[in-house]
Amino acid sequence: MSNQITLPRDTNQALGIGRYAVEFLTGTGEGPSPAVLKRTKLFHTDAVLCGLSALALGTNAPRILREEALDYPDANGATVIGSSIRVKAEKAIVANSSAVREWDSNGTNFGYNPELGHVAGEFGHNDFYPVAVAACQQRGLDGSTALRAMVLIDEIRGRLAEVFSLKTYKIDHVVHGAIGSAAAYVALMGGTPEQIESAIGMFVAHYIPWRAIRAGKQLSDSKGASAAISTEAAVLSAKRALAGFVGPKDIFRNPEALFRQFEKTTADSPFDLALGQSGDDFAVMGMHFKLGLYEHQSAGALQGLINLLAAHPQLRQPDQIERILVRAYEPAFGIIGDPAKRDPHTRQSADHSMVYIVATLLRKAIEAGDAADNQTPDELWKALMLTPHDYGDEALFNPLTRKLMERIAFEHGGPEYDARYPDGIPTSIAVTAGGQEYDSGLIMYPIGHARNTTADLDGVLAHKFLMHGTLGLPQGADVAAAVAKLNRLDELSSDELGKIYNLADPV
Repeated sequence: MSNQITLPRDTNQALGIGRYAVEFLTGTGEGPSPAVLKRTKLFHTDAVLCGLSALALGTNAPRILREEALDYPDANGATVIGSSIRVKAEKAIVANSSAVREWDSNGTNFGYNPELGHVAGEFGHNDFYPVAVAACQQRGLDGSTALRAMVLIDEIRGRLAEVFSLKTYKIDHVVHGAIGSAAAYVALMGGTPEQIESAIGMFVAHYIPWRAIRAGKQLSDSKGASAAISTEAAVLSAKRALAGFVGPKDIFRNPEALFRQFEKTTADSPFDLALGQSGDDFAVMGMHFKLGLYEHQSAGALQGLINLLAAHPQLRQPDQIERILVRAYEPAFGIIGDPAKRDPHTRQSADHSMVYIVATLLRKAIEAGDAADNQTPDELWKALMLTPHDYGDEALFNPLTRKLMERIAFEHGGPEYDARYPDGIPTSIAVTAGGQEYDSGLIMYPIGHARNTTADLDGVLAHKFLMHGTLGLPQGADVAAAVAKLNRLDELSSDELGKIYNLADPV
């Protein structure tokens, strides 16, 4: 079997995705490699623990959507995080996807596959795993099936991100994830390729979200819940298709749908689509981990600052710091360098503010004092990891943070930086202290980036998992056991998968 299947632009790609999804989940071939499955498990564990702590700390949208879900009981449905009660699948999915996304701390992709010339560079996040869990809970399927379905969702959305840039046209990136979710849900529920085609067609025709949710000086709940709300719509479309509703066919070649509206063609879709079938060549292998709470485009600046702090402990003397200059590429400069975000008043704005993110990490280093001496960059990532508490009201208006923010300049690095994205996230940071400049040099692949091969990713992720688990579980709960349960997803029976989100009882 070939490692990939290509759906040419002159074919019905919606139906092709449907056939691919059904065959991927029912096939007996080689399938994804152990490395692909391990990486997907880590992303899933990361997402669930982020969601658990978001709920425990009472964040607004996850709380509202979870309470809403619990008002829709269904003995044949799915569960929400923190419970074993079954509710309507689409309600469990909107609640869980909102929770895992709330901190903006789970996985990220940048849609970059230079080997195939597919470099559209669309963003995306690992927000859609609750779809696989919900469908498997409904069907009584096991954890191994759920994990394979998670690979499928990431593959479809990740490959679409490589060939079509939604952000270019002010459409929110969650569209690609919703398409993957519709395909996986129908396939897991025993549906046909034609029903998947209808589900995708319905979603694209009826439910396209604009990036209006990301505009404004202080961002709303809609920004963090975008993936959740679109996925709810995708699963409703999937349910209707399974019931016999026929949606628009051949949606990628439909001249009135978004793809051909924004990229004009004579009759074809704007792209060929390559999808993995076996081995290591899956989109998830190019996706990136976030090591704390921050917009991922700031990871290069954080890595540069941590490298400087490890090499020059004197930079932890705030009175000596005269100026901090960060340079980065577009779109990082446009997204997290927006002048409106120099004075964030909400977490949603603060975690998209380069000056706040850098100043907060530096404040934590200053407050750590001698405890931060003689630590490696990996050790400093753990010690200084940005947590939910770093975005609470007290932290948002911390006097030292605000003082440091005033000394930070953020500049567009120009063509030299832009040309290196999205291969990496090219960033540099220079700190002037005591009359001397300390320069990080160009950072391309910070820890968590798929192309970083030197850092102790497993160790820093383990620290992050325990941090979120400790925040999310009741005092005295066995956090390590809960993390271990998530990390053995593919070993869970159908009964165990039915209780996977009840992490206070990890047995």
